Amino acid sequence: MTTSSRLDRRNFFKVSSIIGGGIMFAAYIDTLDAATAWAAEPEGEFAPNAFIKIFPDGMVSIVAKNPEIGQGVKNMLPMIIADELDVEWKNVRVEQGMFDMLVYQNQGAGGSTATPLSWLPMRRVGAAARAMLVTAAAKTWAVPESECSTSSGVVSHSSGKKLKYQQLIDAAATVPAPDLATVKLKDPKDFRIIGTSQHGVDNHLVVTGKPLYGIDTVLPGMLYACFHKCPVFGGKVVSANVDEIKLMPGIKHAFVVDGLTPLQLNALVSGVAIVGDSWWQVQTARKKLNVTWDEGPTAAQSSAGFAAKSLELSKQPAQRSLRKDGDFDSAMKSAAKTAEGAYFYPFLSHAPLEPQNTTAHFKDGKLEIWSPTQQPQSGSHLVAASLGMKESDITLHISRSGGGFGRRLSNDYMVEAAYIAKQVPVPVKVLWTREDDIQHDFYRPAGWHYFSGGVDAAGKLVAWRDHFVSFGEGNSFAASASLNGAEFPAGFVPNLALDASVMSSGVPTGAMRAPGSNGIAFATQSFIDELAHAAGKDPVQFRLDLLANAQPVPAPAAPPPGAAPGGGGRGGGGGPRFDAARARGVVAMVAEKSGWGKATLPKGTGMGVAFHFSHMGYFAEVVQATVSKAGVLKVDKVWVVGDIGSQIINPIHAENQSQGAALDGIAQALGQEITIDKGRTVNTNLQTFPLLRMRQSCPVEVSFLKTDNPPTGLGEPALPPVIPALCNAIFAVTGKRIRSMPLSKQDLSWS
Repeated sequence: MTTSSRLDRRNFFKVSSIIGGGIMFAAYIDTLDAATAWAAEPEGEFAPNAFIKIFPDGMVSIVAKNPEIGQGVKNMLPMIIADELDVEWKNVRVEQGMFDMLVYQNQGAGGSTATPLSWLPMRRVGAAARAMLVTAAAKTWAVPESECSTSSGVVSHSSGKKLKYQQLIDAAATVPAPDLATVKLKDPKDFRIIGTSQHGVDNHLVVTGKPLYGIDTVLPGMLYACFHKCPVFGGKVVSANVDEIKLMPGIKHAFVVDGLTPLQLNALVSGVAIVGDSWWQVQTARKKLNVTWDEGPTAAQSSAGFAAKSLELSKQPAQRSLRKDGDFDSAMKSAAKTAEGAYFYPFLSHAPLEPQNTTAHFKDGKLEIWSPTQQPQSGSHLVAASLGMKESDITLHISRSGGGFGRRLSNDYMVEAAYIAKQVPVPVKVLWTREDDIQHDFYRPAGWHYFSGGVDAAGKLVAWRDHFVSFGEGNSFAASASLNGAEFPAGFVPNLALDASVMSSGVPTGAMRAPGSNGIAFATQSFIDELAHAAGKDPVQFRLDLLANAQPVPAPAAPPPGAAPGGGGRGGGGGPRFDAARARGVVAMVAEKSGWGKATLPKGTGMGVAFHFSHMGYFAEVVQATVSKAGVLKVDKVWVVGDIGSQIINPIHAENQSQGAALDGIAQALGQEITIDKGRTVNTNLQTFPLLRMRQSCPVEVSFLKTDNPPTGLGEPALPPVIPALCNAIFAVTGKRIRSMPLSKQDLSWS
């Protein structure tokens, strides 16, 4: 299909009958309408999206097309449709959509894109179906449509006549479809579902342990499999005692997998597959594996080596400039006060509660997959490329994910299951252990920022330099290891230099919740606090003054290779440019909500503030923390204020996402770090990569500043500010600057 033919069909809408009575409303929604940056170009025959089914009993089925990974999208997308359709939420049944890039397109969960991509398209689907039902009723009564209205699944006439939607099934099937681009949408003041708190549609199933997740998949005759990989990234099998393993109880197959050459991103690596009757038998056999590995060049790499190389690079001229405004060197020489700081954040593992898993069945040249993936389209493509199959021969069922945070954007586990299933004539479930999950991740990359900055006699920021050191080759950054040339405070300091140097690494990296921003915000907002202190200014006021100091500079160039969609910065990731007024709004509001500067805190207790713009969301946060003189830290409370546009679709999930993001960030700050030694991950399980304990948690008060902007997403932007806000609170108590994560390695004692 050519692009032009797709555009011609962009507003396709139709209604058809379904078995047992009832009607199905289908549409062709092209997400180019919503955001061209992420729209995919499907290939093949045209197929419309099937979203709404109305049944004779009055129940309405609405499809949630995107993967549910705990972010509430399985509620959010159907809520938008249901409100415009004008039905009662209690009468809605939600179905998880199958993966079909021709039918649904853009079925990803990542980058906080579900809301901005789907807000208008989903509204149009619901509004178009409502319009057809109104037309059907008007024709039935022989009255003008203008005299008809809808409410709660009923079309009413001004005379008092009423028809329920299910009574209009046959009539609606004959109505010409409206143009989706011009269909009349509700006035937001008339929303009855959007803006109300609706609990998760799967909540009861989750808490009663019903099978929903990928890990729950069970098929007749299914076997279990593990895939044992080299502990050193990129290592290959030389030999393995697979014949001995095959003789163990319950083991049906054991074989060496050579991996793909050349290695495709996230594709199959070398290892040993063991397949048996039960997961326990497979894991028992795995302990008897004796593998000789060719560990390869990554075996010479380590966290200590990366740190030493970073320090070496920081003392050399930067390999390249990402942005240069004014004359930084001259401004530093004339500055009234200056500051320098070297900041570091480590590799991090995603550590979702549900380890990676996929069930696959290969039969008669066809492959059927059940997988908790955030990116089914790229997963299907990767499997097809890895196995030499046509994508049309792959059927993919999207399972609910027990957390993702970006880990399930990489579909390596799906390829493993597909490859093993192709060798075995029955369904096979590949289920990783917790150790597999932590030691074979696509990690949040470590990063180093070497800052210099200066303020003038009035306390105004006049000079800023960041020599950023991370991973990559040449002019390309490794995955999620980039710094955008538009990153704040770019555009707000007259003399600014953003420079970068990279080093080679065999450690796989990838997107983690708020990719890029989750580390960059810690460094930049902490150093901004240093400069506020140097200037003798209140940290909130210093930020407000800085945000009022926009420079008349040209728009930055396109993001460098490796930049993540929707990342932080003044216009990062192809999204809208940074709006200083919106940032000022959340900073001012969080100061008000937290009572910043209005109360006398007890000795040993302090507050810190930070803000960040990422994934089209503006968030400012204040953390109150108490530190004993012995250095024992307690996070007392977090205040979160976000601006994600004009509409909060599901307030209870919006609050949940914001609270979860803040607590996730606190967990990262307190004790999380992945250490690499001899090319492998030292950390093995949650005792060496600790998640947040209940006793470490704290109240998180969430508020939203509604502005006249299109609604945007929430999965990521609330996380980045909490870490620097916490570190700035610690400084307020102890006078010690936290320039390296995690906090468990810092001496916080004070006198």
